[in-house]
Amino acid sequence: MNDRSINGARSVSGRAESRPPRADAARNREQLLAVATRVFMAADKEPSMRAIAQEAGVGIATLYRHFPTRESLVDAVYQDQVERLTAGARDLLGELPPAAALRRWMDLFGDWIATKNGMLDTLLAMIDAGEIAHARTRTELLTAITVLLSAGRAAGDLRDDVTAEDVAAALIGVFTVAPRSGSETRAARLLDLLMDGLRPRS
Repeated sequence: MNDRSINGARSVSGRAESRPPRADAARNREQLLAVATRVFMAADKEPSMRAIAQEAGVGIATLYRHFPTRESLVDAVYQDQVERLTAGARDLLGELPPAAALRRWMDLFGDWIATKNGMLDTLLAMIDAGEIAHARTRTELLTAITVLLSAGRAAGDLRDDVTAEDVAAALIGVFTVAPRSGSETRAARLLDLLMDGLRPRS
C-alpha cells in the first residue's frame, strides 16, 4: 500500500496528517447533498452516482466517502427535504402572513415531489424494505400543513372547513398534472387558484 490512505491523508515522518476539521467535513457533505438534490430534481430517470459526483466537481471516491451507497444518498436527500418541509412551516410563519406562508410552502412541497421523481425506484424499494418510514413522513407533512392552516384560520386568512388531507390531496393533484420540471408556470397558476379556494368566502 502506498503512503496515501483511502481518505487522502498522507503519512509524513511516520505520522498521518490530521483529518479535515469536522466543520469542513460537514460543509462538504452539505454541498454534496445540495448538488444531489438538484440533480435528482432535474432528472427524468435516476442519475448515476458518477453523474452526481461530476456535477459536484468531485471524484466518485469523495462521494462514496460521504454516502457509501446509493441508498444512503437517497435517504439523506429524502430526509433533508422532509426536514425542510416540516421545519419550514414554522420558519415561514415567522417571516410571512399565514396565507403567504402556505403558498410559499406549496412551492417547497413541489420541490420535494420533483426530487422524489429522480430517485423514485430506489426510494420505493427502500419503502418496501421498511428502510424509510413512509407513514411517519406523511404524518409529519400533514402536521406541517395543519400548523399553517391553523395560523391562517386564527388570522382570518384561510377557511376553517379545510383539512390538511384536503390540501395534501390537492397538491399531489397539481404536481401530477403540472410537474415542476418544464411546467413551472402552469403549476404556479394552479397553486394560485388553489389558494383562492382556501380563502374565506365573502
